[in-house]
Amino acid sequence: MNSNNRNIILGGVLVTIAALVFIFLVPNFEREEFDKDKIEDISQGITTTSVVQQESNNDELIDNNSQKQDDELVITENEKSEIEKLLINNEGDLSLDVSAYLIIGSDERSLNSSAARGYVQGSRADVILLGIINEDSKDNHLISIPRDLLIINSCTNEIERINGSYQKNECGNRPENLAAAILNLTGIRVENFASFNFEGFEKIIDSFGGIEICVDKTQKEGYSFELQRGCQTVSGSTSLNWVVSRNTEVLVGEKIIDENGEDASVWEKMSGVSDLTRIERQQYVVLQMLKELDNFDNINEFTNFIEAIEETFIIDENLSLRKAIDLLWNLRDIDLDNIQKHTLPTYPYELKDGRQVLIMKESFKNFALTKGISDF
Repeated sequence: MNSNNRNIILGGVLVTIAALVFIFLVPNFEREEFDKDKIEDISQGITTTSVVQQESNNDELIDNNSQKQDDELVITENEKSEIEKLLINNEGDLSLDVSAYLIIGSDERSLNSSAARGYVQGSRADVILLGIINEDSKDNHLISIPRDLLIINSCTNEIERINGSYQKNECGNRPENLAAAILNLTGIRVENFASFNFEGFEKIIDSFGGIEICVDKTQKEGYSFELQRGCQTVSGSTSLNWVVSRNTEVLVGEKIIDENGEDASVWEKMSGVSDLTRIERQQYVVLQMLKELDNFDNINEFTNFIEAIEETFIIDENLSLRKAIDLLWNLRDIDLDNIQKHTLPTYPYELKDGRQVLIMKESFKNFALTKGISDF
């Protein structure tokens, strides 16, 4: 049997298994409301959440508000007027003939893992990815939206980072508010969303037996990770620590171990590490994880993967069994090496309180035309 036929049969078997697994497990995924009609209202600043709903979720609103205060930008009215002149929103719904999926990585963690990496308790959209699938042209795009990008929140009319939209308020829930912000920013309507937390991110990678990471220089950050120059298979914990690292160091010269077995090498801080560096690493790891979907050798590995994502992901209530299976099937036909990866074009801006944020350089429509996302 030639390799092409073998791959086709193996792919069919895996999709069949996937269908059976999803029949039993999709109902067990945690789900969150995702009302696409409401998103249109939120994008226009229309309050849609009833008082009863708001009161029933009062504790969550309090938690989100206290979390938001930690990150709240201090912007005076004069500064707000200056910034509003710089912000670019798209001109309405672009009505693209594509399917758009929102992937949200939240740094909501347990106390133990938060303390270990120096994170505070709470929920923020640290990773915002927009997957665009064009079934006609077969062009597929993965767009990273920087968490520090400034927007005007259509619900509160306040200027904030876009990751601040991932909060429940009187207009809607977390994914609905973020999808509304993306609609205003890009003109793209999100079809479905899935969110994951970073602890689960580790579990998914470990369910694969690790993923391959390749770097051109030996690098580390403290004791959280160390990657050797070249390619290596690493655990979920190492992958995550590399993705979120802000203080990466690179090895200068050769590795030196002293007579006590201690590292006596010379290390220097990697230049140019920024949120955009972290975005590139996020895209790399996400695509490496997707590649691993082709490498299951047995049902136990696939079951471990399903159990990991069941514990990790929250999906919207509109993602039906049929659609989930269709998405899995379509993934078989996507050449992951040819997925076009983009980051929204931005420039740095320093607020008067000293905080560094980002502002869009151009409209999303111009950006999409330049990158071939759509010819409109």
